[in-house]
Amino acid sequence: MMCSKPTDISKPITKESPPLGSPPDIPKLMPGGNYIKPGRDSAKSCCLIFSPPSEKVGILARYLKIFEIHEVNLLHIESRPSAKIHNHYEFMVECAPGGDLGAAISDVREISEYFTIISRNYKDNKDTVPWFPRRIRDLDRFANQILSYGSELDSDHPGFTDAVYRERRKYFADIAYNYKYGQPLPHVDYTAEETETWGKVFKQLVTLYPTHACKEHNHVFPLLVQNCGYREDNVPQLEDISNFLKDCTGFTLRPVAGLLSSRDFLAGLAFRVFHSTQYIRHSSHPYYTPEPDACHELLGHVPLFADPAFAQFSQEIGLASLGAPDDYIEKLATCFWFTVEFGLCHEDDQLKAYGAGLLSSYGELQYALSDKPEVRPFEPAKTALQKYPITEYQPIYYVSESFEDAKEKMIKYASTIPRSFGVRYNAYTQSIEVLDSKPQIETLVQNVTQEMQILLDSLRKL
Repeated sequence: MMCSKPTDISKPITKESPPLGSPPDIPKLMPGGNYIKPGRDSAKSCCLIFSPPSEKVGILARYLKIFEIHEVNLLHIESRPSAKIHNHYEFMVECAPGGDLGAAISDVREISEYFTIISRNYKDNKDTVPWFPRRIRDLDRFANQILSYGSELDSDHPGFTDAVYRERRKYFADIAYNYKYGQPLPHVDYTAEETETWGKVFKQLVTLYPTHACKEHNHVFPLLVQNCGYREDNVPQLEDISNFLKDCTGFTLRPVAGLLSSRDFLAGLAFRVFHSTQYIRHSSHPYYTPEPDACHELLGHVPLFADPAFAQFSQEIGLASLGAPDDYIEKLATCFWFTVEFGLCHEDDQLKAYGAGLLSSYGELQYALSDKPEVRPFEPAKTALQKYPITEYQPIYYVSESFEDAKEKMIKYASTIPRSFGVRYNAYTQSIEVLDSKPQIETLVQNVTQEMQILLDSLRKL
């Protein structure tokens, strides 16, 4: 679930925005509310990664002295083997705001073999890389960027005047806000009213899936019924769904307390993590919600994350976002909108839906496959520039030939993003490897060569 600027993935309906234009029978799934709050430290701190010129005794003390002289406090210090220089090591330090950080950076850079700045305030320095998570537990830092809203609903929200609903939303937000990586996903006991609302949406949508959803969605959905408790009278639990997805494709769910920026939301996809809400839309409007809720996430998004090709495509969008400039984050967010949220695909000379915004909206699912909207082929470079409305059905949809085709196009488009390094997800360590040196590439080539040999040996045995 994410919130961002007007050109990002999901457009927020803020208190300054015009009122919703969709009537209740045109359910449009978008995030809403003024829920973004800068973190206490992670939004303003910056990380420095550097390697000393040689392994001299006491070299760390020399570096620490620099920070002391310039009165820069350190939040975290880490040493590790260097991936760039053989038999060298590097330091990663996280600097708190304050002191003469610029002077400290200059002094550290001067005595280092290599030096990189990673910061959310990267605009302050053109040589700085925008911050992105390197390990899966770094996703915990996103919690500092979200306001635990609960009662902070907009005045045009269906539940704004419902004190019980507002308190219930706060309950869901608090559960997710306090969640940390590695903990069991929080179990929720849904009320009879919430279950009834879920059931109305569920019952309506399943009538369209056989004829309107793509074959991948229809293949997985019965498995969710069998393994995860997908029923009209039961709201599934994130823990059960996440375990199922992990067995299928390595994707997992993570509860989210509020709205994430597009940069942070996409970064989660790089680790095959989908940030999911747990609350249910207001019962007065069961077929409409001003922001993604559990109906949207679990009925629209979840089934496709169990498909290997779609999972890989989604992860490629996430990997492309890591360290990308803001304008490319907006472009990637737009590609996400027209694929993962509102994508169509060709299937046996027919159009089918695979976007979650369609698969969780009875009205738009029918509309999208009619002859009313314009349909164009998915081409990331062109799609990324397309403007779109957020309070009405889409006038334009983009069609992918297959998930494999969409993935290959996304990989090609990602190569055009201006950044001085490549990235690779290491599934063994659940971490992002930054590829910016020849030794790293040589090691990867050796590994690929070994894998190819295994494949060739297996092929000869068939």
